[in-house]
Amino acid sequence: MPRFALRLSVTAIAIAAVCAASSYAQAPSTVDTGLAFSHPNQLVDIGGRRLNLYCSGSGANTVIFDAPSGMGGWVWHNVQPEVAKQTRACVFDRAGMGFSDPSPRPNTSANVVEDLHAALGKAGVAPPYVLVGNSLGGANVQLFTYRYPDEVKGLVLVEGHHEDEIDRINVVSKGKFKEMMAGSLAYANACEAQAAKGFVPGSELFTNCTGGVQPQFGRALNAAYLASLTSPAYWRARNAEEDAFEVSNAQLRAARKPFGDLPLMVLTRGVSPYAIPGKPQSELNKATEKENYAIHQEMAALSTRSTHRVVPGAGHIIQADQPQAVIKAISDLLAQIKP
Repeated sequence: MPRFALRLSVTAIAIAAVCAASSYAQAPSTVDTGLAFSHPNQLVDIGGRRLNLYCSGSGANTVIFDAPSGMGGWVWHNVQPEVAKQTRACVFDRAGMGFSDPSPRPNTSANVVEDLHAALGKAGVAPPYVLVGNSLGGANVQLFTYRYPDEVKGLVLVEGHHEDEIDRINVVSKGKFKEMMAGSLAYANACEAQAAKGFVPGSELFTNCTGGVQPQFGRALNAAYLASLTSPAYWRARNAEEDAFEVSNAQLRAARKPFGDLPLMVLTRGVSPYAIPGKPQSELNKATEKENYAIHQEMAALSTRSTHRVVPGAGHIIQADQPQAVIKAISDLLAQIKP
């Protein structure tokens, strides 16, 4: 199976890669970018297990970042430092991701919200919060907002997941989306099995399961990234997260209601992850992108103070392709919030 197929997670894309497929041809960064994200920072005990939290900056509001499916908080390494120049900014690793301990329960949205709220309290990171989530992380931060509305002052959804997205995209793609998901799941199970045996660096499974060296990461972060994505514990947590996806959808669906006048930013990809470079866009591809845009329009309509932006040149992981667009969205939203 080619790498691009593996990187299509159940939320839409990227179980392992953080950069666009074309980036793989580039050489790794010679600057050790993301050094602060390459090691555990504040390991917060939330009841016999620890959640990794990294915060920097200061300000009246604290921006909290949640990552896409199967990824650690390091996916925000190009965004969090810039936001920290404006206010307090924190990334965290969900249980079993990055440097956080695994949990005996899967990373459903409700469990992630419970873990994050506990960690912030134990670490003394007080509200008000501005929450930023990409893909599955977007679903988690929406549920957090519903659970703790008095603590959240703004919401930024970066290709944020909607509870009915899978079914709706599957309909317009005439069943192709769930076929792709099934293939991705089978390959992810193969990755978990290989992790238990040990990956051979440079092998097809190593490259496809991890994405290989990430060009935008420095040496230290690449080492941490590959150590994580070759560990059996990571693949158990990652696959358990995917297996619980319908439960997470049901949790968000049960909580769904308007956000009132909460400042809300919705960012949508400008580049289809399903288009084949150099080939005409198929009608199914066009229908998929149209439905994705419609879903994001509906999410933006949940607030009377929302902005919906399409980001040219960006795929599903917008913070990797166009980090400045995410930074600007957060800055613009912060400007809407009264001190």
